[in-house]
Amino acid sequence: MIDLSAFSLMGKTVMVTGANTGIGQGIALSVGRAGGKVIGVGRSGMDETADLLADAGAAFVAVKADLGSTAAAQAMFDAAWAEQGPIDGLVNNAGIIRRADAVDFTEADWDEVMDVNLKSMFFLCQALGRKSLAAGRGAQIVNIASVLSFQGGVRVASYTAAKSGVLGITRLLANEWAAKGINVNSIAPGYIETNNTEALRADPDRSAAILGRIPVGRWGVPSDIGDTAVFLLSRASNYMHGAVIPVDGGWLAR
Repeated sequence: MIDLSAFSLMGKTVMVTGANTGIGQGIALSVGRAGGKVIGVGRSGMDETADLLADAGAAFVAVKADLGSTAAAQAMFDAAWAEQGPIDGLVNNAGIIRRADAVDFTEADWDEVMDVNLKSMFFLCQALGRKSLAAGRGAQIVNIASVLSFQGGVRVASYTAAKSGVLGITRLLANEWAAKGINVNSIAPGYIETNNTEALRADPDRSAAILGRIPVGRWGVPSDIGDTAVFLLSRASNYMHGAVIPVDGGWLAR
């Protein structure tokens, strides 16, 4: 018989960045439904996420922060730990995307994406690692990568670079922290119905080409990622370190 309690997040506090919309909102809702208390971080209001968590009977705390600033991200984390108690799990989901041909890509678009998608991701991991190790506590970190962590993509130079870096940092931290009780893993979403893919879904030719390659024949939805995150945040994944789980409808298999 399966021990379903192994997948429970009851009694755990989980921080989810970019929880205001899309994948982050889906992760926050899945965590709440699994019994976890959610600290949602976003640069804009999270009223919709708060309402969804309330309907699910889950605890939710909204924190507004600009993750384009490393100092602001670290200060936010330290304040959340002090105010809400120890944080058991961290999901680094916040991300932005800029699209342009490689010959036209600007340094500003490069830096903005790298700062949010990779730099702040690492320093939030560091913030949790420092506090958990000092307190002798275990923790789970889930970094949101992408199928573009494995592929080049087109017209998204800084996004591809950042998401490739997410896998590298995930593996590095797993090597350093696995024996110290901190699990660091990642999820590589495929094409999910979010704000980041709105332009692709609005282009009939591009959307048809994408769907034609996905074996399951549909775009993913945020809960597809959220439920996988719950697994990686629970004790069911205790022996997983440095892993990446593609949740892509079979995209990488084709």
